[in-house]
Amino acid sequence: MAYSFRVGTFNVLNLILPNQIYYGKEKYTQEQYDKKIAWIAQQLDNMQVDIVGFQEVFSEEALKDVLQKTQNLKNAHIFVAKNSENDKPSVAVVSRFPITNTQSHLQLEVPVALEGMEAMPVEKFTRPILEVEIEVKEGKKINFYVAHLKSKRPILLESESRDNPLDQAKGEARSLLCRINEAVNLRAILLKKLKDRDLPLILVGDLNDTTTAVTTQIISGNPPFRKWPMEVKKNIWDVVLYHVKNLQARKSMQDMYYTHIHNGHYESLDHILVSQEFVSENKNGDWVVEYVRVFNDHLVDGTLSDDEVNYWQSDHAQVVAIIEEKFRENHHH
Repeated sequence: MAYSFRVGTFNVLNLILPNQIYYGKEKYTQEQYDKKIAWIAQQLDNMQVDIVGFQEVFSEEALKDVLQKTQNLKNAHIFVAKNSENDKPSVAVVSRFPITNTQSHLQLEVPVALEGMEAMPVEKFTRPILEVEIEVKEGKKINFYVAHLKSKRPILLESESRDNPLDQAKGEARSLLCRINEAVNLRAILLKKLKDRDLPLILVGDLNDTTTAVTTQIISGNPPFRKWPMEVKKNIWDVVLYHVKNLQARKSMQDMYYTHIHNGHYESLDHILVSQEFVSENKNGDWVVEYVRVFNDHLVDGTLSDDEVNYWQSDHAQVVAIIEEKFRENHHH
């Protein structure tokens, strides 16, 4: 059997210790908390992941409680990205493999023109970008990133009202600009690593938009035009990221990939992107994305059903990619 490992992304929807207030008013009782961590642990066991990026983690303690309830992540390594404020959710990585280097990115270094948008956070990412180095096999490391970009929820000024359709539109535009700003800055962080890189790169997370959305494409970069000269193409391929969803879609005809349902719209907001070392067509890569699975059975379509999303579940699906080592004929052990 070829050596393989599994990576996943998991928006856990407000993982916080019991009796701690979040967003000014909400909190879990002990009983609700127990139910929530049991559900997350069960999902993780179903996913059978070796490395997983989490979004919406308020508390490292709570994450540790979850891992204690799992079968295969009990002794896993944890890194939670540093946040500017403690009462805000962050992103985290859990890995069965050693994490050899960690970093949190908070500052937005690349200015994107946003005049007159005083209401928007322009200094910092709304949630930090997590960057770690993981040794997935002896002597073989990868760079692994976890991101959670600004949601589509409108950013309203004090003078504006949710009930006013134009205010709502302006608020959504500010959110989009905010996400664009984050996407450009995330791209900048990734490019530093992608240019002349030593290690393959994986980015997972809730990017709060679909695969073909502009913000998502800013992060991945666009593949070269097919008529361009080979040398130009090679340079672009080197810094483009590939959606595992698309790598999988080439192998199967139907697209059942959705990770979130909003007002009856089935959307994919949760992504795993990989550098070209994981693409089967690439002769130089050591790895290949073998299989992708979306765990979305728990999602509720509110337009078809009166069911509420249960507080202990997440309103996002989880995505898992199985990554297999390429077999080489002239392998020297």
